[in-house]
Amino acid sequence: MFLPQEIVRKKRDGQALSKVDIVSFVRGIGEGSVTEGQIAAFAMAVYFNDMRVDERVALTLAQRDSGQVLQWRSFDLPGPVLDKHSTGGVGDLTSLLLGPMVAACGGFVPMISGRGLGHTGGTLDKLASIPGYNIAPDTVTFQRIVRDTGVAIIGQTAQLAPADQRIYAIRDITATVESVALITASILSKKLAAGLEGLTMDIKVGSGAFMPTCEKSVELARSIVDVGNRAGLKTTAVLTDMNQPLAPCAGNALEIRCAIDYLTGRVRPVRLHDVTFALAAQMLVLGGLVQDLAQAHVKLNAVLDSGAAAERFARMVSALGGPGDLLEASERHLGHAPVVLPVAAPHAGFVARIDCRALGLAVVGLGGGRRRSEDKIDYQVGLTELVELGQRVDAGQPLAVVHARDRQAAQSAASEIQAAYSFAAGGLPVPPSVVCLVD
Repeated sequence: MFLPQEIVRKKRDGQALSKVDIVSFVRGIGEGSVTEGQIAAFAMAVYFNDMRVDERVALTLAQRDSGQVLQWRSFDLPGPVLDKHSTGGVGDLTSLLLGPMVAACGGFVPMISGRGLGHTGGTLDKLASIPGYNIAPDTVTFQRIVRDTGVAIIGQTAQLAPADQRIYAIRDITATVESVALITASILSKKLAAGLEGLTMDIKVGSGAFMPTCEKSVELARSIVDVGNRAGLKTTAVLTDMNQPLAPCAGNALEIRCAIDYLTGRVRPVRLHDVTFALAAQMLVLGGLVQDLAQAHVKLNAVLDSGAAAERFARMVSALGGPGDLLEASERHLGHAPVVLPVAAPHAGFVARIDCRALGLAVVGLGGGRRRSEDKIDYQVGLTELVELGQRVDAGQPLAVVHARDRQAAQSAASEIQAAYSFAAGGLPVPPSVVCLVD
């Protein structure tokens, strides 16, 4: 007889769970025979007593199998099915860039993304700022667009890893989100359900990262790579810096504009370019589309310079219901916040530290993110022209430009931005954009 409380007891007492234990428990979550209290107790027991790699693999596969698993064989795709996932950050719009870039290089990218969480921006919210863009198409439409366009970025459907959705909702209200074992299973179960052949993880480190320390980021990267590969998914992880926003902007429509500027070649911010290439190159190598990273960089530069990557982005937007002329008429389609306020540097000096999390929360305060899951997003608000680490500023020089719905919200955000920047008399070393590879 299956007794959920016995599985909770075993993990509470620090024992390893068998594959049968884990499969039974996750099946019970789907069938409703495991209560919310038992899920909460299980999550807390895992949080304190952890899981071995084989337990993490079993949990990942059980969550994957709790719902639909996409199959791509019948589509006879002429290239590998690849994806990238990030632990989230501020001004991180790499998904919008590398999805079309990898598609233009011969990969197929069925990217299932999330909404913003806490101080971090979500790719889904950015795309929702595009008028008409359907973030929740049915599975048949999603797979057809991936086949025809090479890339489609949408939200998680109720059919993919539903057990994970229930577990995550309970983790979120029981202070067990930070468990590396549970994070690993949550991320990989959804990616495996998408039918991927290769996955590159972007694990952030720094003041704007989800994980609290560099050591925890490394631990998560190692866990995801080990579990992903043992679950049959070729997986690598890249640790990247989030001690400052990745792009010089943060906010949904503002980041879509930045993505369009990058893909069309108007402007390519250096840090954003470096991280995008590091991740996209790993995807191409994983998928066997190139022999090495040097060849990957040549191929990626070619699809940017030819306009092929920008064309894939435009086709994806149009196929999912967005305007067919978004690249040419982004100003008209994306709109503007009515109040634009430069934020003056309180004094002169070199930027020594940026509280990246505080900048993300400033965007949330403007209405560009959610405090509660039911909150509505103001897509036009956010920050632009953010000054970077190591840069010298004069007193009164703008640290950023706030885009707000009203003057009061703009002034409140300006105060938060000034507090987020620290200055030094001399220049200090700036952390590298790409920290290391875990494979």
